[in-house]
Amino acid sequence: MQSAPHHRSRSRRVSAAALMAGALAASLLSGGTAATARPLPEPKASALPSPPGGKNVKVLVFHASATEESPTVDAGIEAIESIGLTGPAEQRFKTVATDDASVFTNDKRLGTFNAVVFLTGSGDVLDPEQEAGLEAYLNAGGGFLGIHDAARTEPYSDWFTGLIGARPASANPAAVQRAVVEVPDRSHPATKDLPLEWKRPDKWINWASNPTGKVHTVAKVREASYQPGSGANGVDHPVSWCRDYAGGRSFYTAMGGTVESFAETDFRDHLRGALLWTTRLSRADCKATIDANYAAVRVTQPNQPGQQDQIGEPHGMVVAPDGRVLYIGRGGGVNGAPVVTDWNNPDIGKGVGQIHIYDPATKKVTLAGALTVFGNKGGGDELTKVEEGLLGIELDPGFESNGWVYLHYTPHSGLDRDKQIAERRVSRFTLDRATNKLDLSSEKVLLKWPVQVHSCCHAGGGMAWDSKGNLYIATGDNNSSGFSDGYSGNNPQPNYKGLSFADARRTAGNTHNLNGKILRIHPEPDGTYTLPEGNLFTGKEQDEGGGKTRGEIYVMGVRNPARISVDKKTDILYAGWVGPDAGAPSTTWGPAKYDTFAAITKAGNHGWPFCMGNKQPYRDRNLPDPTKPLGWYDCDAPKNESPNNDGLVNLPPVTGNTIWYSPQGGAPDFPRNSAGVPSYKNEEATYLLPWLKGGGQATMDGPVYRYDAATAGPDAWPQYWDGKWFVGDFYDADNPRHAVLTDPKTVGKGGLPVTAESLKKIIPVGQGGIRNLMDWKFAPDGSLYVLDYGRGFFTSDSQSALWHVTYTGGAATPAAKDLARKAAQ
Repeated sequence: MQSAPHHRSRSRRVSAAALMAGALAASLLSGGTAATARPLPEPKASALPSPPGGKNVKVLVFHASATEESPTVDAGIEAIESIGLTGPAEQRFKTVATDDASVFTNDKRLGTFNAVVFLTGSGDVLDPEQEAGLEAYLNAGGGFLGIHDAARTEPYSDWFTGLIGARPASANPAAVQRAVVEVPDRSHPATKDLPLEWKRPDKWINWASNPTGKVHTVAKVREASYQPGSGANGVDHPVSWCRDYAGGRSFYTAMGGTVESFAETDFRDHLRGALLWTTRLSRADCKATIDANYAAVRVTQPNQPGQQDQIGEPHGMVVAPDGRVLYIGRGGGVNGAPVVTDWNNPDIGKGVGQIHIYDPATKKVTLAGALTVFGNKGGGDELTKVEEGLLGIELDPGFESNGWVYLHYTPHSGLDRDKQIAERRVSRFTLDRATNKLDLSSEKVLLKWPVQVHSCCHAGGGMAWDSKGNLYIATGDNNSSGFSDGYSGNNPQPNYKGLSFADARRTAGNTHNLNGKILRIHPEPDGTYTLPEGNLFTGKEQDEGGGKTRGEIYVMGVRNPARISVDKKTDILYAGWVGPDAGAPSTTWGPAKYDTFAAITKAGNHGWPFCMGNKQPYRDRNLPDPTKPLGWYDCDAPKNESPNNDGLVNLPPVTGNTIWYSPQGGAPDFPRNSAGVPSYKNEEATYLLPWLKGGGQATMDGPVYRYDAATAGPDAWPQYWDGKWFVGDFYDADNPRHAVLTDPKTVGKGGLPVTAESLKKIIPVGQGGIRNLMDWKFAPDGSLYVLDYGRGFFTSDSQSALWHVTYTGGAATPAAKDLARKAAQ
């Protein structure tokens, strides 16, 4: 299908009045006195068809300017005409270009166009009646595409500001600069085929007010890749966005500020996709990142006084295939309840780990069962408090038929009060799905191992399944952080009755110890397990004399992986773990506390307590004087020379992690010397992930969202989020609560995320919100459940709650019945 060349009416003459208006507008848009929005006539009852245009698709390119016409106009018209003449026949359209604004008061003519493109320069180019005509066109279902300087058009109009979505700041870089455009929307036709990281030159615009959360951003520019100047927007700098507006559809891109832009294949593809949506040739979701399209509702009530009838001390959750949510309480009692801390008392630390079930069909909570756990010693220092108890929950892949529930916990009955050692175990129980009651007598203990409990902390607890029926179990290094000044947990000296409690080389760095690991086993129907191929060790290695490895270990070198998840599409394992306590890097001992997230594609060593972040080493220490630093660890060939190590001395090389952050910022990196050792000087740090930082920090890994049209319910998060990894933190200050996108080419190899989007207004933070994020999981219907720990520690309180976060934005637009050509559905 071919179209005739574009029709173009142009006036090269610019009146003195227009020039004056343009000069005034330019002044207003570059930081002069604020303009007063002019009154706009009420849109007249329009004779436009609803929606405008029809199967014989036409696009109007409007290019008037109150100042000299931009040199990009001819290139823009030519590019749009070429787009309309190429591609699949069902996507083609005719192009008409004009600078005659009277078209907007001609209903019969305007109504023949499926979309209007503004290639305008700055200034006031429409009189009130013409702007009212454009508004009527949108009200009737028309489409609008604004390019670059269109954001400087109609500076007096609030309505046009809303149509565009944002206005330029007073300070903008004048030069053409090459920059990286991040492309988070992998579904919209304007971006789905673009590179994840799109490197291109352009004139970049800063925004007076950031439109994020009010528009749907499909692309943003990475300010670290160019010089944005004094008007910079920071880590979140939208550059292309869209939304349903005033009855129609509006798409804007700040790109296209150079003639050369319109010759780029990728930029033309970007415009093509925008035009497919604005002309009604295809549907698209332009609502997915608009804050107002989400609702967060607390679904559990506060406990009755003195009880934990609704929720225990929140510590984990899982959603059943039928939508019921099972969530656990670690073992802390109600706020103010007495605890036993005397080791001579047989009831020391005795707590109750509850399993509650929330049924969204009845909106009722049932106490399914409770385990007597060691895990209730209250607060205090690390030689008093404890983080043991009921730590994790998962459902069997065949749960709908067998009712099997897996619990990761520390039974009180396994406590050795003399040596202060407890037993950690993973057991299988059977739930009566009709009554929501757990049969405690049905316990099958799959795996158990010893943990020291003389000193707190870092118990881990998360569990997850892959598609092959393998169960991943996250265990903490179970050591005190108070004897190494908050740096590497490698002090071999402190011990209780001969058992070290401050040397993570005994646990996380030990190939023969199950603590500080992510284990992988294959549970069998009889309650036993086998070892899948591909774990880090087989358990039968003969290295260094043999008997120095455990075959259950999949990942070693993790500190406190409280939450893990597996992407059901790729089987990639995702994990997050808490770092130590040092508030700043040390040129003597190494990096500050790094909380860490990792996308894990194969078995490996992720560093702790030898290396952190992107293979940044700590300093070794040992007897007889652990206060004196020894050499730096070699992350490529680490050695565990602790006297408390009963595993291999020569360890697997360290794998770099995906995300790490400190109180100073996200992903700190430093210059390195010839031996590869970072300088660890604060003033020399570069922050590779400037969108996050810490302070008080505790990672809470979340899921990778997968949109499934077959199971999506009315509350499902939209397809836009498909493939994005949710990373969060227990605390809500500057810490992460983001959806990140990784590059399949570098994921699991130390590659950084490509882009990140804050979720703090969708999953609300602050007073009255979800302040202490403990766990988050998507339900089969695509809605999100979030567990809020509460406002105290080692107890449940009135703010401990289960929340439900749902999408309310509705379906993609335009409606299928309103598509210009049905074949384009």
